[in-house]
Amino acid sequence: MTSRTWLITGVSSGFGHALTTQLLQRGDRVVGTVRNLDKVADLAEKYPHTFRPEILDVTDTAAVRATVDAAFAAGRVDVVVSNAGYGLFGAAEEITDAQVDHVIATNLTGSIALIRAALPHLRAQGGGRIIQMSTYGGQVAFPGNSLYHATKWGIEGFAESVAQEVAPFGIGVTIVEPGGARTEFRYGSAQVADPIDAYEGNPAHAFKAMLDPAGGLAPGDPRRMAAAIIESADTEPAPLRMVLGSQALESTLGVLRKRIEGFEAQRDLAACTDFPAGQ
Repeated sequence: MTSRTWLITGVSSGFGHALTTQLLQRGDRVVGTVRNLDKVADLAEKYPHTFRPEILDVTDTAAVRATVDAAFAAGRVDVVVSNAGYGLFGAAEEITDAQVDHVIATNLTGSIALIRAALPHLRAQGGGRIIQMSTYGGQVAFPGNSLYHATKWGIEGFAESVAQEVAPFGIGVTIVEPGGARTEFRYGSAQVADPIDAYEGNPAHAFKAMLDPAGGLAPGDPRRMAAAIIESADTEPAPLRMVLGSQALESTLGVLRKRIEGFEAQRDLAACTDFPAGQ
């Protein structure tokens, strides 16, 4: 097993924390970003030589670039994990303009900034791996999640395009699409818009049951999911997508099958809008 250096955003909780813990336990090095150093003080104390925490708000593009530059200046970084993000729930009209701006700046623009900042360094060192944390909600849409989906569908399109651009440089890109997992994302950090009475009983509020642990815990094990993500760094070529969780995979397959059926039914419509043959 080759020792690697990883740059991971958002390591104070959730998948970021699970990844960092397992990597440090196996002897890898991690540069991990947080907004509060106290949240990772235990890891910094236990792994003083292999864990370097950095303060970073990914909505600050200049700070993202400075953090990435500093990480690579200290030596080779083998894997960059764009993980920082959060969930925002509520009907589209319940969400405020400020909430729209912030979730896009965090989940979408922040991830784009991180990847763009890392690319020159990865090219210069002759390759590496980018792992973009998404969700099966990057393929499947649910009511009450419109802005969250907007960020994840957006970052998946960005990452899939970049994967094709950088493959000639030996840089692999993987989009990770976990299903529901027992992390702070669902049970702690999720943000909920102020409700509008008209949406009570509406499918847009179905997320309330999902966020309530009394209704049953999510099936995904963050530790097993983190182990699968780490293992993917050894896979060549890099898998473009990884769906984690049987429930997530079945939901994704069902939606994609219906989407393909819908496209297939439009063959005549699509063809009738072309110029006639020979013109």
